[in-house]
Formats: sequence, structure tokens, C-alpha cells
Amino acid sequence: MARDYYEVLGVTRSASKEEIKKAFRGLARTYHPDVNKEPGAEERFKEINEAYEVLSDDDKRARYDRFGHAGVSGPGGAGPYGAAGFGGFEDIFEDFFSSFVGRQSGVRRGPRKGGDIRVSVTIDFIEAAFGVEKTLDFQRLEVCEVCDGSGTEKGYSPITCPDCNGTGEVRQVRQTFVGNVVRVAPCPRCGGKGTIITHPCRACNGSGRKRKAVKLPVNIPAGVHDGLSIQIRGEGDVGETGGPSGDLIVVVNVREHEHFNRKDFDVIYDLNLNVAQAALGAKVTVPTIDGDVELTIPAGTQTGKVFRLRGKGVPRLRSDGSNSGRGDQLVYVQVVVPTKLTDRQRQLFEELAQSFGTDSPTSQQGRGFFERMRDLINGESS
Repeated sequence: MARDYYEVLGVTRSASKEEIKKAFRGLARTYHPDVNKEPGAEERFKEINEAYEVLSDDDKRARYDRFGHAGVSGPGGAGPYGAAGFGGFEDIFEDFFSSFVGRQSGVRRGPRKGGDIRVSVTIDFIEAAFGVEKTLDFQRLEVCEVCDGSGTEKGYSPITCPDCNGTGEVRQVRQTFVGNVVRVAPCPRCGGKGTIITHPCRACNGSGRKRKAVKLPVNIPAGVHDGLSIQIRGEGDVGETGGPSGDLIVVVNVREHEHFNRKDFDVIYDLNLNVAQAALGAKVTVPTIDGDVELTIPAGTQTGKVFRLRGKGVPRLRSDGSNSGRGDQLVYVQVVVPTKLTDRQRQLFEELAQSFGTDSPTSQQGRGFFERMRDLINGESS
């Protein structure tokens, strides 16, 4: 049920048009959605607007007093989207609320932070694991050494802007139904600075900043991964009018390694074993990021077996750039079947095949392929 329009505006049924307008102005200022961000404020404002549209019009008010909401509904009736609708007050509130917004944003332009700079650096897999220092070459805006950042030629000084008297703002007073409102905007002549440079520095064209080439040594922490961004504060463009400098964003690219892959902080290594090593067992040399280590392969090792070398992975990088322990190295076994055999090797494989008979090698009384091959190579009968 729609609420009584007089109740919505908080006035009596005998209220004058001036009293209705005054009540509407006060409520509109309170509940307009550009000012009031509380839940339900926008619906409340629409209700207020709808009530005022009816009660401020003599004909609609008369029909409402006689027939209630039925007298003003339908074509030509009230409602936030009716004939006059919400847009009936759009121009009025545009004046009022644009001045409100302008008063918030039209402040004098003060110190501004410099821009961030993004650069890329490419490092090796091992450098990414243990960290490295790299010298980066890039360009950034720095304080002009000729004018010391003032933007003015030597011997001259900025003058006070005559349009805004140094405030950086211009104000316009406009009469609206809600009273006098002030529209505040940055001064177009000085751009909100409050001063004007009459003799710009020729080295920086009056900006006070000049682009220069920079060589900056940067420490890449241990444990970084491909695509990681490192933020170095204060190494970007210098700020304007004394503002802080921007940041340097270093994007790390890591080259692929000949032998190693990486999953999180674990190093992955694929180890190829020949059939004899897998069947008989062996001691093999495995490379790690710390150097070679000896790994014992037990007899009967199958393809897909994974050996874990604890603590041989990448240092764990924390969000603050420090490290906490290391990952592991995972050694994945692949048994390689030979494609070319010597006469002796072929003879041994033929003898092994005969010893298996016509059954599948793994079905002979539970004895595996590598067990039977090991016996054959060792000269034992099957």
C-alpha cells in the first residue's frame, strides 16, 4: 500500500504550497541518493518526489484529496516515472548536486604521487632459485636539475594566479529553489596550482621534471617464479610539486632449464634408467640445483616410481621477501626400452623371451619381468 502523501512529507492536509515546498526541500536534501548512501535512501527519495509532484500541483492535489491514490494514478498521474515524474526536478537537482560534487573535487591541486614504472628482467632457473642481483636499465622522470623542480627559469619566480588569487579554485554562486549554492571548480587558468609560470624552464618546458636514463641494481630474492612482480617503492617517477615518487614494478621472467622443471617450490627431474639398471638396481648420479648427488635405485624399479630428495628444492619465498625452508626434488623414473641392440644383447633378450614362454611376462607364477631378467643376466635358470 502506498503511504499517504501528506504523511510522506510530514505536513498536514491544510498545509500551504510554501509549507509543502519547504518540507520537500528539507527531505530531498537528506535522502537524495547522491548524498545519502544508506540502504533504502533512494526508494525514500522517490517516494518524497512522488508526493511533492502531486501536492505541489493544485489539480492533482484536488483529485488526490477527493479520490486518494486512485485519483492520480494512470496516465498523467503521479509516480517517479509518470508524466512529470522524477525528471520534473532533474534540472533543479543537477544544479544543486553538481555543485556538491564540485565542492568535493575542486580543491587546489597539491602534491601528487609520481607514476609507477614497469620493467621486465630475465633470469636463469638457478638464479631464480637462489636469488641474484641485476642491474636494470630504464627511464624515469626526475627533478629537473636546471630549475630544481620549480619549472621556472633561473632568476624568475611563479606569480600568483590573478583569476583565483592563489587559491587554485573558482567559485560560482547560483540561485536555485533550494537556496544559494556554490559551484567550486579548479581554476582553468592555473590548473588548480594557484600560481602561473611566466618564464618556463627551457630544460623541462616548465614541468619541473625531466626524463633520464637510470641504472639501478635490484636484488631478486630467492624462490621467485616466472611472472612474479616485485614492487620497489619510491623508484618510479618523481612526484609533482613535492609529492612522493611512484614505484618500480619488476616483472621476473625465468628461462627454462635443460634438466629441471618446477612445481611450486619442488624441483622436478626426469631420470631415465635402462632395463638392466631397473631390473638389477643401481647407484646413479642425479643432478640437483645444489650439485650432483648419488641415488640408490632398488632392484625391480618400475616406470613412474618417484624418489624424493628432501630439502633439495627451491627456497620458500614469503610475501615479505624472506625465505622459510626449502621444497624437495622429485625424481621421476622412466625405464627406457632399447631400440638398437648388439648381437650379444639380442641373444640375451631372446633367451629371456624363451624363458617366459608364451605367457605374459608378468603372469609367470607371480614373478615380474625385471626379476626374471635379473636372474637371466646373473646366469640363474628360471
